[in-house]
Amino acid sequence: MSYTSEMIDRVVAKNPGEKEFHQAAREVLESLAPVVEANPAYQKMGVLERLTEPDRAVLFRVPWVDDSGKVQVNKGYRVQFNNAIGPYKGGLRLHPSVNLGIIKFLGFEQIFKNSLTGLPIGGGKGGSDFDPKGKSDREVMAFCQSFMTELYKYIGADVDVPAGDIGVGAREIGFLYGQYKRITGLYEGVLTGKGLTYGGSLARTQATGYGLVYFMDEYLRAHGMSFEGKRVVVSGAGNVAIYACEKATQMGAKVVAMCDSTGWVYDEEGIDLAAVKQIKEVERKRIAEYVNYRPKAEYHTDGAIWDVPCDIALPCATQNELHLEHAETLIKNGVVAVGEGANMPSTPEAVHLFQSKGILFAPGKASNAGGVATSALEMSQNSQRLSWTFEEVDQKLHGIMVNIYRNAAAAAEKYGVAGNIVAGANIAGFTKVADAMLAQGVV
Repeated sequence: MSYTSEMIDRVVAKNPGEKEFHQAAREVLESLAPVVEANPAYQKMGVLERLTEPDRAVLFRVPWVDDSGKVQVNKGYRVQFNNAIGPYKGGLRLHPSVNLGIIKFLGFEQIFKNSLTGLPIGGGKGGSDFDPKGKSDREVMAFCQSFMTELYKYIGADVDVPAGDIGVGAREIGFLYGQYKRITGLYEGVLTGKGLTYGGSLARTQATGYGLVYFMDEYLRAHGMSFEGKRVVVSGAGNVAIYACEKATQMGAKVVAMCDSTGWVYDEEGIDLAAVKQIKEVERKRIAEYVNYRPKAEYHTDGAIWDVPCDIALPCATQNELHLEHAETLIKNGVVAVGEGANMPSTPEAVHLFQSKGILFAPGKASNAGGVATSALEMSQNSQRLSWTFEEVDQKLHGIMVNIYRNAAAAAEKYGVAGNIVAGANIAGFTKVADAMLAQGVV
């Protein structure tokens, strides 16, 4: 049995029940076999053993009082996976589905995603099973303040810099930052995704969605195509989906469908993004409201958004949302490219089918790295006490995403898997971190 195969078995055995973490580790480790075989020092120095075991995982209680005066208790997590190339960096997710396995999968993915950006940031992730949906602003503030009262002990501008993720937007970041500052007395760039009035970066809101489209544009152009005139389906209706829709439209595509957890909308004339922003960002309502703005549009609660024929599919909602049967339908309907805007939104079976059929497939650790890249640019601005223009940040983001594609493609070529951007991204992300780990000894 090969070293990488042994490591996959070891990860599964040592982390029982954590199926998302198993899936993420298997996907990465399988693609690293040619790299590890070519570099015996990686095995001798136990790089994979160390890489698949987080530096630390913190689990804590989060008590808070709701509007009725009742005490509620949630679980809080922070997993600091690897800081070989820089301070831990990764979002905080607030969602009922959050558990240790999901946080570990996200933190593990973050190691390679952050490495791919070319910026000095390590991998981490955190969150809670708290659900901000339906909560008042006061309840969200009470939770965030309690959460930060424990989390602050483990983070810092040069130690661990959390950001937003599902359920954590500008409101939550503001409450978290205020409590960190209140407890520590420090005004530092300990969180990213901050408001523009207190150290945030222009273009951070748009970054993940824009970055996805910049990556896919470079990928398409390398194969003689572009977004111009293409039909696009975007799953999700949150931050990533909204700004992927915006940038794809700016590049000449027509986005015809979006969704949230309750259903999906189809608009043959092209999604009215102003309506989606009003519904999701201002009113905080469900996508079903869209038909009140566009009566000719269709709202569905049955079937799947992937039933809508398109040229380009951009899954931007959550992990494992795009299954094998969805991939089969997309291929039958003529899809030519799939770009992941969420973390691991496609199941392994779906990914394999896309690749076997020659569909251009971009893995999330590469194609959705724009958010964390711009978070790192926010860190740079905070450190220098500067504020760059939207155009400056957007230009840097575009260059980072183009380089991620080119580096992934070059790594795939070097190790005999030309055209496989999934393997190429894993290899390019891994080698930088692994070489840093070797240089720093057994730590």
